[in-house]
Amino acid sequence: MLDLALILFILAVLALGIRRPFIWVLAYLYIDILAPQKIGWAITAAIPVSLIAFCAAFAGYLAADSKKGSRFTLRQGILVVLLCYCAWTTSHAEFAEEALVKWDWVWKALVFAIFLPLTLRTKVRIEAALLIMVLTAATIITNAGIKTVFGGGGYGTLHIYVNDNSGMYESSTLATVAIAIIPLIVWLVKFGTIFPDDWRVRLYSAALIFSCLLIPVGTEARTGLVCIAVLAILLLRDVKRRLTFIVAGAALGMMALPFLPQSYYERMSTISGHQSDESASTRVAVWKWTLDYASRNPMGGGFEIYRGNKFEFKMPVAVKDGNTTAVEYQDVIDQGRAFHSAIFEMLGEQGWPGLFLWLWLHAAGLWQMERLRHRFGRREGGPHWQGQLASALQNAQIIYLVGSLFQGIAYQPFVLMLIGLQCALWSYCKRLDSPIGKRRPGMMSAPAIEQSSNAVTAPGGALR
Repeated sequence: MLDLALILFILAVLALGIRRPFIWVLAYLYIDILAPQKIGWAITAAIPVSLIAFCAAFAGYLAADSKKGSRFTLRQGILVVLLCYCAWTTSHAEFAEEALVKWDWVWKALVFAIFLPLTLRTKVRIEAALLIMVLTAATIITNAGIKTVFGGGGYGTLHIYVNDNSGMYESSTLATVAIAIIPLIVWLVKFGTIFPDDWRVRLYSAALIFSCLLIPVGTEARTGLVCIAVLAILLLRDVKRRLTFIVAGAALGMMALPFLPQSYYERMSTISGHQSDESASTRVAVWKWTLDYASRNPMGGGFEIYRGNKFEFKMPVAVKDGNTTAVEYQDVIDQGRAFHSAIFEMLGEQGWPGLFLWLWLHAAGLWQMERLRHRFGRREGGPHWQGQLASALQNAQIIYLVGSLFQGIAYQPFVLMLIGLQCALWSYCKRLDSPIGKRRPGMMSAPAIEQSSNAVTAPGGALR
Protein backbone atom coordinates (compact mmCIF):
# COMPACT_ATOMS: atom_id res chain seq x y z
CA MET A 1 0.00 0.00 0.00
CA LEU A 2 2.84 2.40 0.87
CA ASP A 3 4.57 1.58 -2.39
CA LEU A 4 1.43 2.37 -4.38
CA ALA A 5 0.86 5.63 -2.48
CA LEU A 6 4.42 6.77 -3.19
CA ILE A 7 4.29 6.12 -6.92
CA LEU A 8 0.83 7.68 -7.31
CA PHE A 9 1.98 10.81 -5.48
CA ILE A 10 5.09 11.10 -7.65
CA LEU A 11 3.06 10.61 -10.83
CA ALA A 12 0.55 13.26 -9.70
CA VAL A 13 3.33 15.79 -9.06
CA LEU A 14 4.94 15.04 -12.42
CA ALA A 15 1.55 15.52 -14.10
CA LEU A 16 1.19 18.95 -12.49
CA GLY A 17 4.50 19.91 -14.07
CA ILE A 18 3.02 19.64 -17.56
CA ARG A 19 1.31 22.96 -16.97
CA ARG A 20 3.98 24.49 -14.74
CA PRO A 21 7.40 22.97 -15.54
CA PHE A 22 9.01 24.45 -12.42
CA ILE A 23 7.12 21.84 -10.39
CA TRP A 24 9.43 19.23 -11.94
CA VAL A 25 12.34 20.99 -10.21
CA LEU A 26 10.48 20.69 -6.90
CA ALA A 27 9.73 17.05 -7.67
CA TYR A 28 13.41 16.27 -8.05
CA LEU A 29 14.20 18.03 -4.76
CA TYR A 30 11.64 15.82 -3.04
CA ILE A 31 12.82 12.59 -4.66
CA ASP A 32 16.54 13.23 -4.17
CA ILE A 33 16.15 14.03 -0.46
CA LEU A 34 13.60 11.37 0.55
CA ALA A 35 14.75 8.63 -1.88
CA PRO A 36 11.29 7.01 -2.20
CA GLN A 37 12.82 4.36 -4.46
CA LYS A 38 14.51 2.99 -1.33
CA ILE A 39 11.29 3.09 0.69
CA GLY A 40 9.18 1.31 -1.92
CA TRP A 41 9.87 -2.36 -2.53
CA ALA A 42 8.17 -3.05 -5.87
CA ILE A 43 6.86 -0.40 -8.26
CA THR A 44 8.78 2.60 -6.90
CA ALA A 45 12.01 0.62 -6.76
CA ALA A 46 11.57 -0.64 -10.31
CA ILE A 47 10.93 2.76 -11.93
CA PRO A 48 13.88 5.23 -12.17
CA VAL A 49 11.86 8.05 -10.61
CA SER A 50 14.96 10.09 -9.75
CA LEU A 51 16.27 10.00 -13.31
CA ILE A 52 12.83 10.83 -14.72
CA ALA A 53 12.45 13.88 -12.46
CA PHE A 54 16.06 14.94 -13.15
CA CYS A 55 15.53 14.89 -16.93
CA ALA A 56 12.08 16.49 -16.65
CA ALA A 57 13.46 19.41 -14.59
CA PHE A 58 16.08 20.23 -17.23
CA ALA A 59 13.75 19.64 -20.18
CA GLY A 60 11.01 21.78 -18.65
CA TYR A 61 13.38 24.67 -18.06
CA LEU A 62 14.96 24.52 -21.50
CA ALA A 63 11.72 24.05 -23.44
CA ALA A 64 9.00 25.91 -21.59
CA ASP A 65 10.31 28.01 -18.70
CA SER A 66 11.09 31.71 -18.91
CA LYS A 67 14.77 32.62 -18.88
CA LYS A 68 14.27 36.23 -17.76
CA GLY A 69 16.34 36.98 -14.69
CA SER A 70 18.43 33.80 -14.92
CA ARG A 71 22.08 34.55 -14.12
CA PHE A 72 25.20 32.47 -13.88
CA THR A 73 27.08 33.34 -10.70
CA LEU A 74 30.70 32.96 -9.61
CA ARG A 75 29.91 30.09 -7.25
CA GLN A 76 28.16 28.20 -10.04
CA GLY A 77 31.38 28.61 -12.00
CA ILE A 78 33.34 27.14 -9.07
CA LEU A 79 30.94 24.18 -9.07
CA VAL A 80 31.53 23.68 -12.81
CA VAL A 81 35.30 23.65 -12.31
CA LEU A 82 34.93 21.25 -9.35
CA LEU A 83 32.70 18.99 -11.46
CA CYS A 84 35.25 18.86 -14.27
CA TYR A 85 38.10 18.25 -11.84
CA CYS A 86 36.21 15.40 -10.16
CA ALA A 87 35.60 13.89 -13.60
CA TRP A 88 39.34 14.02 -14.29
CA THR A 89 40.35 12.46 -10.97
CA THR A 90 37.71 9.76 -11.47
CA SER A 91 39.29 8.83 -14.80
CA HIS A 92 42.62 8.38 -12.99
CA ALA A 93 41.26 6.89 -9.74
CA GLU A 94 43.28 4.18 -8.04
CA PHE A 95 40.08 2.27 -7.22
CA ALA A 96 38.39 2.66 -10.58
CA GLU A 97 35.27 0.55 -10.09
CA GLU A 98 34.47 1.89 -6.63
CA ALA A 99 35.13 5.45 -7.80
CA LEU A 100 32.55 5.12 -10.58
CA VAL A 101 29.90 4.11 -8.06
CA LYS A 102 30.40 7.35 -6.11
CA TRP A 103 30.78 9.42 -9.27
CA ASP A 104 27.36 8.15 -10.39
CA TRP A 105 25.59 10.25 -7.73
CA VAL A 106 28.14 13.01 -7.15
CA TRP A 107 27.96 14.37 -10.71
CA LYS A 108 24.16 14.57 -10.54
CA ALA A 109 24.31 16.42 -7.23
CA LEU A 110 26.84 18.92 -8.61
CA VAL A 111 25.02 19.41 -11.92
CA PHE A 112 21.69 20.02 -10.19
CA ALA A 113 23.29 22.51 -7.78
CA ILE A 114 24.63 24.39 -10.83
CA PHE A 115 21.25 24.26 -12.54
CA LEU A 116 18.95 25.07 -9.59
CA PRO A 117 19.71 28.83 -9.27
CA LEU A 118 18.78 29.38 -12.93
CA THR A 119 15.20 28.32 -12.16
CA LEU A 120 14.79 30.29 -8.91
CA ARG A 121 14.12 33.70 -10.43
CA THR A 122 11.51 35.03 -7.98
CA LYS A 123 10.82 35.11 -4.26
CA VAL A 124 8.00 32.61 -4.48
CA ARG A 125 10.20 30.13 -6.36
CA ILE A 126 13.00 30.50 -3.81
CA GLU A 127 10.46 30.01 -1.03
CA ALA A 128 8.85 27.02 -2.76
CA ALA A 129 12.20 25.25 -3.19
CA LEU A 130 13.14 25.96 0.42
CA LEU A 131 9.73 24.76 1.65
CA ILE A 132 9.95 21.48 -0.28
CA MET A 133 13.45 20.84 1.04
CA VAL A 134 12.44 21.51 4.64
CA LEU A 135 9.20 19.50 4.48
CA THR A 136 10.89 16.55 2.77
CA ALA A 137 13.62 16.50 5.40
CA ALA A 138 10.86 16.86 8.00
CA THR A 139 9.32 13.62 6.74
CA ILE A 140 12.43 11.76 7.86
CA ILE A 141 13.02 13.87 10.97
CA THR A 142 9.45 13.53 12.27
CA ASN A 143 9.57 9.76 11.87
CA ALA A 144 12.87 9.63 13.75
CA GLY A 145 11.58 12.01 16.44
CA ILE A 146 8.53 9.86 17.15
CA LYS A 147 10.68 6.74 17.46
CA THR A 148 13.03 8.59 19.80
CA VAL A 149 10.18 9.69 22.08
CA PHE A 150 8.91 6.12 22.36
CA GLY A 151 12.34 4.71 23.11
CA GLY A 152 13.42 3.54 19.68
CA GLY A 153 16.68 5.43 19.55
CA GLY A 154 20.27 4.39 19.86
CA TYR A 155 23.52 4.69 17.92
CA GLY A 156 23.16 2.75 14.68
CA THR A 157 19.75 1.35 15.69
CA LEU A 158 17.36 4.18 14.78
CA HIS A 159 15.98 2.88 11.49
CA ILE A 160 13.91 5.46 9.59
CA TYR A 161 11.80 4.11 6.72
CA VAL A 162 14.74 2.11 5.38
CA ASN A 163 17.57 0.07 6.85
CA ASP A 164 20.16 2.06 4.92
CA ASN A 165 22.98 3.91 6.65
CA SER A 166 23.76 6.28 3.77
CA GLY A 167 22.75 9.71 2.49
CA MET A 168 20.15 11.48 4.60
CA TYR A 169 19.50 8.26 6.48
CA GLU A 170 23.01 8.13 7.97
CA SER A 171 22.72 9.05 11.64
CA SER A 172 25.35 11.81 11.87
CA THR A 173 24.27 13.34 8.54
CA LEU A 174 20.63 13.40 9.64
CA ALA A 175 21.57 15.00 12.96
CA THR A 176 23.57 17.71 11.19
CA VAL A 177 20.84 18.46 8.64
CA ALA A 178 18.15 18.45 11.35
CA ILE A 179 19.91 21.17 13.34
CA ALA A 180 20.90 23.11 10.21
CA ILE A 181 17.30 23.51 8.98
CA ILE A 182 16.04 25.02 12.25
CA PRO A 183 16.89 28.61 11.13
CA LEU A 184 15.16 27.88 7.80
CA ILE A 185 12.01 26.71 9.59
CA VAL A 186 11.94 29.94 11.59
CA TRP A 187 12.31 31.99 8.40
CA LEU A 188 9.43 30.16 6.72
CA VAL A 189 7.20 30.91 9.71
CA LYS A 190 8.08 34.61 9.73
CA PHE A 191 8.28 35.38 6.02
CA GLY A 192 6.65 32.47 4.18
CA THR A 193 3.69 33.29 1.94
CA ILE A 194 2.76 29.88 0.54
CA PHE A 195 1.20 28.82 3.85
CA PRO A 196 -0.72 31.49 5.81
CA ASP A 197 0.74 32.59 9.13
CA ASP A 198 -1.73 31.10 11.62
CA TRP A 199 -1.65 28.98 14.76
CA ARG A 200 -1.54 25.68 12.85
CA VAL A 201 1.61 26.67 10.98
CA ARG A 202 3.27 27.89 14.17
CA LEU A 203 2.27 24.77 16.10
CA TYR A 204 3.61 22.44 13.40
CA SER A 205 6.82 24.45 13.13
CA ALA A 206 7.37 24.33 16.89
CA ALA A 207 6.80 20.56 16.87
CA LEU A 208 9.18 20.15 13.93
CA ILE A 209 11.91 22.16 15.69
CA PHE A 210 11.44 19.95 18.75
CA SER A 211 11.82 16.87 16.53
CA CYS A 212 14.99 18.36 15.03
CA LEU A 213 16.47 18.76 18.51
CA LEU A 214 15.54 15.16 19.31
CA ILE A 215 17.52 13.73 16.39
CA PRO A 216 20.95 14.03 18.06
CA VAL A 217 19.44 12.21 21.04
CA GLY A 218 17.78 9.48 18.99
CA THR A 219 20.82 8.86 16.81
CA GLU A 220 23.30 9.43 19.67
CA ALA A 221 25.46 11.23 17.11
CA ARG A 222 28.15 13.26 18.84
CA THR A 223 28.21 15.62 15.88
CA GLY A 224 24.59 16.56 16.61
CA LEU A 225 25.47 17.83 20.09
CA VAL A 226 28.26 19.97 18.63
CA CYS A 227 25.85 21.35 16.00
CA ILE A 228 23.33 22.31 18.70
CA ALA A 229 26.05 24.26 20.51
CA VAL A 230 27.00 26.01 17.25
CA LEU A 231 23.35 26.91 16.59
CA ALA A 232 23.02 28.42 20.07
CA ILE A 233 26.11 30.57 19.50
CA LEU A 234 24.87 31.73 16.08
CA LEU A 235 21.48 32.71 17.46
CA LEU A 236 23.20 35.13 19.85
CA ARG A 237 23.91 37.38 16.84
CA ASP A 238 20.23 38.18 16.32
CA VAL A 239 18.51 37.91 19.71
CA LYS A 240 17.82 41.18 21.52
CA ARG A 241 18.11 39.91 25.10
CA ARG A 242 21.21 37.74 24.98
CA LEU A 243 21.50 37.16 28.73
CA THR A 244 17.88 36.01 28.91
CA PHE A 245 18.50 33.71 25.93
CA ILE A 246 21.57 32.15 27.54
CA VAL A 247 19.83 31.61 30.89
CA ALA A 248 16.70 30.15 29.25
CA GLY A 249 18.79 27.84 27.06
CA ALA A 250 20.81 26.61 30.05
CA ALA A 251 17.61 26.04 32.04
CA LEU A 252 16.00 24.03 29.24
CA GLY A 253 19.16 21.97 28.88
CA MET A 254 19.22 21.18 32.60
CA MET A 255 15.53 20.23 32.53
CA ALA A 256 16.16 17.82 29.65
CA LEU A 257 19.05 15.97 31.33
CA PRO A 258 16.89 13.59 33.47
CA PHE A 259 15.05 12.39 30.37
CA LEU A 260 18.16 11.41 28.41
CA PRO A 261 19.09 7.70 28.30
CA GLN A 262 22.25 6.44 29.97
CA SER A 263 23.64 5.29 26.60
CA TYR A 264 23.51 8.91 25.41
CA TYR A 265 25.68 10.08 28.34
CA GLU A 266 28.19 7.31 27.68
CA ARG A 267 28.42 8.16 23.99
CA MET A 268 28.77 11.92 24.56
CA SER A 269 31.48 11.39 27.18
CA THR A 270 33.87 10.25 24.42
CA ILE A 271 33.91 13.79 22.95
CA SER A 272 36.46 14.94 25.53
CA GLY A 273 39.31 12.81 24.19
CA HIS A 274 39.96 10.63 21.17
CA GLN A 275 42.39 8.28 22.93
CA SER A 276 39.64 6.45 24.82
CA ASP A 277 37.41 5.78 21.83
CA GLU A 278 38.39 3.47 18.97
CA SER A 279 36.20 5.30 16.44
CA ALA A 280 37.79 8.66 17.28
CA SER A 281 41.28 7.16 17.39
CA THR A 282 40.94 5.67 13.92
CA ARG A 283 39.71 9.01 12.57
CA VAL A 284 42.85 10.75 13.76
CA ALA A 285 44.95 7.97 12.24
CA VAL A 286 43.09 8.26 8.92
CA TRP A 287 43.61 12.03 8.86
CA LYS A 288 47.36 11.59 9.42
CA TRP A 289 47.44 9.01 6.62
CA THR A 290 45.57 11.42 4.32
CA LEU A 291 48.04 14.23 4.93
CA ASP A 292 50.89 11.87 4.14
CA TYR A 293 49.11 10.61 1.01
CA ALA A 294 48.43 14.19 -0.20
CA SER A 295 52.09 15.08 0.23
CA ARG A 296 52.94 12.23 -2.16
CA ASN A 297 49.90 12.69 -4.45
CA PRO A 298 48.98 16.42 -4.43
CA MET A 299 46.39 15.97 -7.21
CA GLY A 300 44.42 13.38 -5.21
CA GLY A 301 43.68 9.73 -5.78
CA GLY A 302 40.07 9.90 -6.91
CA PHE A 303 36.90 8.77 -5.17
CA GLU A 304 37.13 6.00 -2.55
CA ILE A 305 40.90 6.38 -2.17
CA TYR A 306 40.47 5.76 1.56
CA ARG A 307 40.24 2.05 0.72
CA GLY A 308 44.00 2.06 0.37
CA ASN A 309 44.82 3.26 3.88
CA LYS A 310 46.44 1.02 6.49
CA PHE A 311 47.77 2.12 9.84
CA GLU A 312 48.64 1.03 13.35
CA PHE A 313 47.79 2.86 16.56
CA LYS A 314 47.70 2.19 20.29
CA MET A 315 44.33 1.74 21.98
CA PRO A 316 43.86 1.92 25.78
CA VAL A 317 42.06 -1.13 27.20
CA ALA A 318 40.81 -1.43 30.78
CA VAL A 319 41.95 -4.67 32.44
CA LYS A 320 40.35 -5.72 35.73
CA ASP A 321 42.27 -7.73 38.30
CA GLY A 322 39.98 -8.28 41.27
CA ASN A 323 39.03 -4.86 42.60
CA THR A 324 41.80 -3.13 40.67
CA THR A 325 41.42 -1.75 37.16
CA ALA A 326 44.52 -1.06 35.11
CA VAL A 327 44.85 0.53 31.69
CA GLU A 328 47.00 -1.23 29.12
CA TYR A 329 47.81 0.01 25.63
CA GLN A 330 47.41 -2.52 22.85
CA ASP A 331 48.53 -2.21 19.24
CA VAL A 332 45.61 -2.09 16.80
CA ILE A 333 45.99 -2.48 13.04
CA ASP A 334 43.22 -1.14 10.82
CA GLN A 335 42.73 -0.46 7.13
CA GLY A 336 40.19 0.79 4.63
CA ARG A 337 38.63 3.26 7.08
CA ALA A 338 36.57 6.16 5.72
CA PHE A 339 37.78 9.75 6.07
CA HIS A 340 35.08 10.89 8.54
CA SER A 341 35.80 14.49 7.58
CA ALA A 342 34.75 16.48 4.53
CA ILE A 343 38.06 18.34 4.49
CA PHE A 344 40.16 15.18 4.46
CA GLU A 345 37.69 13.58 2.05
CA MET A 346 38.34 16.39 -0.44
CA LEU A 347 42.07 16.37 0.24
CA GLY A 348 42.47 12.63 -0.25
CA GLU A 349 40.15 12.26 -3.23
CA GLN A 350 40.67 15.55 -5.09
CA GLY A 351 44.01 16.68 -3.71
CA TRP A 352 44.95 20.25 -2.86
CA PRO A 353 43.21 21.76 -5.97
CA GLY A 354 39.92 20.08 -5.06
CA LEU A 355 40.17 21.14 -1.42
CA PHE A 356 40.89 24.72 -2.50
CA LEU A 357 37.83 24.78 -4.76
CA TRP A 358 35.63 23.35 -2.01
CA LEU A 359 36.86 25.86 0.58
CA TRP A 360 36.51 28.72 -1.91
CA LEU A 361 32.93 27.65 -2.67
CA HIS A 362 31.91 27.78 0.99
CA ALA A 363 33.96 30.85 1.90
CA ALA A 364 32.34 32.77 -0.96
CA GLY A 365 28.91 31.70 0.27
CA LEU A 366 29.57 32.86 3.82
CA TRP A 367 30.84 36.20 2.51
CA GLN A 368 27.90 36.73 0.14
CA MET A 369 25.30 35.91 2.79
CA GLU A 370 27.04 38.22 5.27
CA ARG A 371 26.90 41.04 2.72
CA LEU A 372 23.18 40.48 2.23
CA ARG A 373 22.62 40.44 6.00
CA HIS A 374 24.25 43.83 6.37
CA ARG A 375 22.81 45.32 3.18
CA PHE A 376 19.19 44.57 4.03
CA GLY A 377 19.67 44.86 7.77
CA ARG A 378 20.47 48.56 7.47
CA ARG A 379 17.48 49.42 5.28
CA GLU A 380 14.40 51.12 6.66
CA GLY A 381 11.17 49.24 7.09
CA GLY A 382 12.88 46.02 8.18
CA PRO A 383 13.27 43.26 8.89
CA HIS A 384 13.54 42.41 5.20
CA TRP A 385 13.02 38.84 4.07
CA GLN A 386 16.16 38.91 1.92
CA GLY A 387 18.49 39.69 4.83
CA GLN A 388 16.73 37.27 7.16
CA LEU A 389 16.91 34.46 4.57
CA ALA A 390 20.60 35.18 4.00
CA SER A 391 21.15 34.90 7.74
CA ALA A 392 19.22 31.61 7.92
CA LEU A 393 21.11 30.12 4.96
CA GLN A 394 24.42 31.28 6.41
CA ASN A 395 23.61 29.72 9.79
CA ALA A 396 22.64 26.45 8.10
CA GLN A 397 25.90 26.49 6.14
CA ILE A 398 28.03 27.16 9.23
CA ILE A 399 26.33 24.31 11.11
CA TYR A 400 27.00 22.02 8.15
CA LEU A 401 30.65 23.09 7.93
CA VAL A 402 31.21 22.36 11.62
CA GLY A 403 29.41 19.03 11.32
CA SER A 404 31.37 18.15 8.19
CA LEU A 405 34.62 18.33 10.16
CA PHE A 406 33.68 14.91 11.55
CA GLN A 407 31.84 13.39 8.58
CA GLY A 408 32.66 12.63 4.96
CA ILE A 409 29.80 14.68 3.52
CA ALA A 410 31.64 17.04 1.18
CA TYR A 411 29.19 16.30 -1.66
CA GLN A 412 25.99 15.93 0.41
CA PRO A 413 23.14 16.67 -2.09
CA PHE A 414 21.00 18.49 0.50
CA VAL A 415 23.84 20.90 1.24
CA LEU A 416 24.55 21.43 -2.46
CA MET A 417 20.87 22.37 -2.82
CA LEU A 418 21.34 24.93 -0.04
CA ILE A 419 24.29 26.32 -1.99
CA GLY A 420 22.00 26.56 -5.02
CA LEU A 421 19.52 28.55 -2.92
CA GLN A 422 22.29 30.87 -1.79
CA CYS A 423 23.33 31.47 -5.41
CA ALA A 424 19.70 32.17 -6.36
CA LEU A 425 19.20 34.63 -3.48
CA TRP A 426 22.47 36.43 -4.31
CA SER A 427 21.49 36.71 -7.98
CA TYR A 428 17.96 37.87 -7.10
CA CYS A 429 19.22 40.59 -4.77
CA LYS A 430 21.81 41.74 -7.33
CA ARG A 431 19.04 42.15 -9.92
CA LEU A 432 16.85 43.93 -7.40
CA ASP A 433 19.57 46.46 -6.61
CA SER A 434 20.81 46.93 -10.18
CA PRO A 435 20.40 50.54 -11.43
CA ILE A 436 17.94 50.81 -14.32
CA GLY A 437 20.61 52.30 -16.54
CA LYS A 438 22.84 49.25 -16.07
CA ARG A 439 20.20 46.65 -16.84
CA ARG A 440 20.94 44.10 -19.47
CA PRO A 441 18.59 43.78 -22.45
CA GLY A 442 15.45 41.95 -21.44
CA MET A 443 16.06 42.33 -17.70
CA MET A 444 13.11 43.49 -15.60
CA SER A 445 13.35 46.61 -13.49
CA ALA A 446 13.52 46.35 -9.73
CA PRO A 447 9.79 47.18 -9.17
CA ALA A 448 8.82 44.59 -11.77
CA ILE A 449 11.01 41.97 -10.12
CA GLU A 450 9.51 42.66 -6.70
CA GLN A 451 6.01 42.51 -8.13
CA SER A 452 6.66 39.20 -9.88
CA SER A 453 8.23 37.76 -6.74
CA ASN A 454 4.90 38.00 -4.94
CA ALA A 455 2.84 36.57 -7.74
CA VAL A 456 1.68 33.48 -5.86
CA THR A 457 -1.92 33.20 -6.93
CA ALA A 458 -1.95 35.21 -10.15
CA PRO A 459 -2.72 33.23 -13.34
CA GLY A 460 0.50 32.14 -15.00
CA GLY A 461 2.39 33.38 -11.92
CA ALA A 462 5.90 32.83 -10.73
CA LEU A 463 5.65 29.05 -10.54
CA ARG A 464 4.91 28.79 -14.28
